[in-house]
Amino acid sequence: MAASGKSFLADAGYGEQELDANSALMELDKGLRSGKLGEQCEAVVRFPRLFQKYPFPILINSAFLKLADVFRVGNNFLRLCVLKVTQQSEKHLEKILNVDEFVKRVFSVIHSNDPVARAITLRMLGSMASIIPERKNAHHSIRQSLDSHDNVEVEAAIFAAANFSAQSKDFAVGICNKISEMIQGLATPVDLKLKLIPILQHMHHDASLASSSRQLLQQLVTSYPSTKMVIVTLHTFTLLAASSLVDIPKQIQLLLQYLKNDPRKAVKRLAIQDLRLLANKTPHTWSRENIQALCESALNTPYDSLKMGMLSVLSTLSGTIAIKQYFSSAPGAAATTARSFDLVKLAQECCYHNNRGIAAHGVRILTNISASCQEKDLLPLEQDAVFGLEALLVLCSQDDSPGAQATLKITLTCMVKLVKCRPHLSQSVVESLLAQLHSAQDNARILMCHCLAAIAMQLPVLADGMLGDLMDLYKLIGQSATDKKQELLVSLATVIFVSSQKALSTEIKTVIKQQLENASNGWTAYRIARQASRMGNHDMARELYQSLLTQVASEHFYFWLNSLKEFSQAEQCLTGLQEDSSSSALSCIAEALKSYHKGIASLTAASTPLNPLSFQCGFVKLRIDLLQAFSQLICTCNSLKTSPPPAIATTIAMTSGNDLQRCGRISNQAITLPLQMKHSMEEFRNLATRYGDLYQSSFDADSATLRNVELQQQSCLLISHAIEALILDPESASFQEYSSNGTAHVESEYERRMMSVFNHVLEEVESLNRKYAPVSYLASNTCLCNAVIALLKVPLSFQRYFFQKLQSTSIKLALSPSPRNPAEPIAVQNNQQLALKVEGVVQHGSKPGLFRKIQSVCLNVSSVLQSKSGQDYKIPLDNMTNEMEQRVEPHNDYFSTQFLLNFVILGTHNITVESSVIDSNGIVWKTGPKTTIFVKSLEDPYSQQVRLQQQQQQGPAPAQQQQQRTAYSRF
Repeated sequence: MAASGKSFLADAGYGEQELDANSALMELDKGLRSGKLGEQCEAVVRFPRLFQKYPFPILINSAFLKLADVFRVGNNFLRLCVLKVTQQSEKHLEKILNVDEFVKRVFSVIHSNDPVARAITLRMLGSMASIIPERKNAHHSIRQSLDSHDNVEVEAAIFAAANFSAQSKDFAVGICNKISEMIQGLATPVDLKLKLIPILQHMHHDASLASSSRQLLQQLVTSYPSTKMVIVTLHTFTLLAASSLVDIPKQIQLLLQYLKNDPRKAVKRLAIQDLRLLANKTPHTWSRENIQALCESALNTPYDSLKMGMLSVLSTLSGTIAIKQYFSSAPGAAATTARSFDLVKLAQECCYHNNRGIAAHGVRILTNISASCQEKDLLPLEQDAVFGLEALLVLCSQDDSPGAQATLKITLTCMVKLVKCRPHLSQSVVESLLAQLHSAQDNARILMCHCLAAIAMQLPVLADGMLGDLMDLYKLIGQSATDKKQELLVSLATVIFVSSQKALSTEIKTVIKQQLENASNGWTAYRIARQASRMGNHDMARELYQSLLTQVASEHFYFWLNSLKEFSQAEQCLTGLQEDSSSSALSCIAEALKSYHKGIASLTAASTPLNPLSFQCGFVKLRIDLLQAFSQLICTCNSLKTSPPPAIATTIAMTSGNDLQRCGRISNQAITLPLQMKHSMEEFRNLATRYGDLYQSSFDADSATLRNVELQQQSCLLISHAIEALILDPESASFQEYSSNGTAHVESEYERRMMSVFNHVLEEVESLNRKYAPVSYLASNTCLCNAVIALLKVPLSFQRYFFQKLQSTSIKLALSPSPRNPAEPIAVQNNQQLALKVEGVVQHGSKPGLFRKIQSVCLNVSSVLQSKSGQDYKIPLDNMTNEMEQRVEPHNDYFSTQFLLNFVILGTHNITVESSVIDSNGIVWKTGPKTTIFVKSLEDPYSQQVRLQQQQQQGPAPAQQQQQRTAYSRF
């Protein structure tokens, strides 16, 4: 049934693809007016799709008014359909412009004699509580319906009361006593009380209301000791405390008390669940006594399921500030050893438990203690953590069940974390992983390969030791072509690429290609080629892309693969660079540029309107321009060698006041060389600015891709700084602002090698500046050429965002007033202001907020006069242009604001509205879009009338003079 419903909705959506907003709404309206119930229902259920596709208020308002009409006059089944649509489209409710009319049509059904119709109306009102929180007639109807004798209506009233209590303080204060009377009343059935109690979780609007609700819940816990009642009351208690914040420590104590003293397992499970909720939300409120009490309960319980739950709470707390409070505030801490703490005892006891889940939480606690606490007496716990992790690894790698795989993921995550904060443990961890890799199941092998890759990225020293074992395993994978084998091929190849950081040997390439020919499909080969491009193994990537060219069915895919092949070929050309050989460098760069130009042509052909490949094209174009700038710089350095400056160049420069003349002979040919150097420096700075723009436009990129773009920008700044320091202005060059920082947080081998080159170049330039003042032309040229070659010798990494977009965010803008025809201007009188309303919708992909979230949207409005009509008047400069900016916070992915614009000058004006987003860290991202409309400024009728009258009064005299002149001119 669900599957058929989904396919029906999909088919319905597919039919709407070619319709604009009005046509789609008209089609649905036709269905609503149909006399057949089935067609009406079909039209109603298609509205959410319409809202998703056209999420602007003008359409949503019309659509909801039509749905309200259906709700008013239709039968209960149609009302139920409208209710479901309203609940699905909750985030669009605030876009309803005529809220009063919408509520009026819906509310009219509350007076029906049918209790089911009243119940559906109450649920409808409850679903709309966010837009009508203070409607007194709705409040009154809910209160009245709570006293109804019909169970369906009472349950609907409870639903509405809960929703209104969450939104309205007045309603919450007014309904609280009514709810407490019903809960405490003897006439109220127990099952109804169980439904009424959760309403109290919303009584957090002020301290007195929260306090009275807490007292009522306290009475209920003691007065009604039945299992269901205690569970519902305790959970409501926890949610109320989590919202009001002030009572969280008391709630933790209450839950721990029930966990310790209540014999019922259901109550204990509920207490553990709520403790986990509070541990995630407010770990800083947990005292040492709370953690100690939880440890004691876990040590004493005979039930594995309860012990696992308590350990999950403790493992959550062990990764937060609470763990430091536990160890630091211990009484007599100086005399207490680490192993005497109950938490440590519990973790060590559980590390080798026969239940995998308990063991996983035990090693996780030990890992978090080792990572966050640096005290000397806690250092022995490192070995305990390593032994526990190795035991779990052996246990889980042999089991293919989902539970074992989940435990293995926890184990491997702990291994990576432990190696990161305790590098001296890495050798034993890697050895245990490699030892288990041969005998493990395929699922486990894939996860272990990911772990090895993560460790090798952090500690490249270990990488070479892995290679032999990995290659042996790669040969043994076999001829199977199952999905897991394909995934394992990709994972193993990734670890091999990470392990062989410099370059792949011929033997490794042969083995990988042979396995791909025997047991892989085209998609696996593409994924391995993609990993090779990310790790800088461009020779391997080029061969794989070449082999895939004939295996794709779409020409867009063909051009995409061909472009990747050309880019890999271009980067492979740069691996042949040699130091102190500028002529070979020029030929290598020329070959690379030839391939890059072929590649960018293919990449442009691969783009489509739906997938324009804007980041890829921008990144490659910048790489081409960077290579051309490097080539130009080397040519300039070579020219400077062929026309060296005379010995008296410095003296001439000082006497003439032109610093550039010390760099070359005072001849027309040679004096252009310093100017070329200056031009080269400006070009590198311009490239750095363009890399910054690319960075700012890549809101959806992952952090590794952004860091890659940042490194390219820094390399441009480094070369421009070197030119300035060595040739153009050695005295004023400062090295402090370019000093390396953050090298401790290097996350990839590419970044590590680039940072090493940056530091080396800076040291060379600084030492030349200190030793030789002024620097000789030969030394400076050699230094610049070596810097360029050193940068190009680091193989470029094509990061994830070049191939794959995990997060997708876009903004759709709508301007009003807007012309029917985009080319037509909007008419406005020059003595009036135009109120420009800008509305926007933030649209997300399947993983919203994966890397960063939108905090606010920055809207910039500017106008430019395109063509002037009428006379020129002296008008203040402020009135000639409009330049405004506003920041708006989207709510439910929707935002709107207004601008008042002046158009005093008669003529056609071009208005541009550009949006950019600000993330939660306050960083501005230039995501776009940019929308343009035209405005024609017309003279107001009164001014026009006055001007015409003046012209008529002044008109006859010049005409008579003109007639006299023509008469006299005849004689």
